[in-house]
Amino acid sequence: MRLLMIKILYILSITYFFASTHAARFDITNSCPFVVWAAAVPGGGRRLNPGQTWALDVSPGTKAARIWARTGCSFDGAGRGRCQTGDCGGVLECRGYGQSPNTLAEYALNQYNNLDFFDISLVDGFNVRMDFSPTSPQCTRGVKCVANINNGCPVQLKAPGGCNNPCTVFKTDQYCCNSGNCGPTDYSRFFKARCPDAYSYPKDDQTSTFTCPGGTNYKVVFCAN
Repeated sequence: MRLLMIKILYILSITYFFASTHAARFDITNSCPFVVWAAAVPGGGRRLNPGQTWALDVSPGTKAARIWARTGCSFDGAGRGRCQTGDCGGVLECRGYGQSPNTLAEYALNQYNNLDFFDISLVDGFNVRMDFSPTSPQCTRGVKCVANINNGCPVQLKAPGGCNNPCTVFKTDQYCCNSGNCGPTDYSRFFKARCPDAYSYPKDDQTSTFTCPGGTNYKVVFCAN
C-alpha cells in the first residue's frame, strides 16, 4: 500500500509539474471578412487575412496578458504605421497594450491553485466580436461576445471603427474606477446586456472571470458567430 501511495504521489507531482511548466498554445483566428492585425502582449503582432490562424505559445506563469484585433492598419516594410482601432504605439510588433476601442482577451496562466484565469473585457471598448475558449479536453467553458455592439453604440461613445468605453470619453472616477469604489452605470449596462459574460466595467468580476486548469490550450476567434 505504501509503495502504491508513493507511485500515485509521484505521478501526481509529475502531472502538476508538466501542467505548471508547459507553455499554453493560443490559436488566434481571423474569421472577419477583412484583414485584421492580431496583437498580443506577450507575443507581438501579425497580419491575418480572412481565415488565417496565428499559433502563439505563451510561457507558464504569464500574467496580465492580452490578445486583441487591430483594424484599419497600414504598416511600412519596417513594421511602422498606424491602426484605426487597437493601435499599440504605431508598430506591427506590439510591446505595449492597444488604444481604445478594442475588444480584449485577457488571461493569466498558472495562478492560484495552478488555475488559468481568463476573460473577455469591454473595459477598453469594442471593435470586433470575439470567442475566447479552451481547446483542451480538461476544460470546456469558454466566453463569447458576439453582439453587433458597434451598430447600437451610444452616440457619446461612438468612435471610428468601434465603440469606446466611457472612461476613455469622460475620464471620470465614476467610469474609470480609479478610487476602486464604483459600480455599474447606464453605459456599462449597455455592454452587459449585449455580452453578459464579458467585463462591462472594471469591477465586473463576479460574472466575467473564468478558469481552467493550468496547461490548457485556447483559441481566440475574431468576428466569431
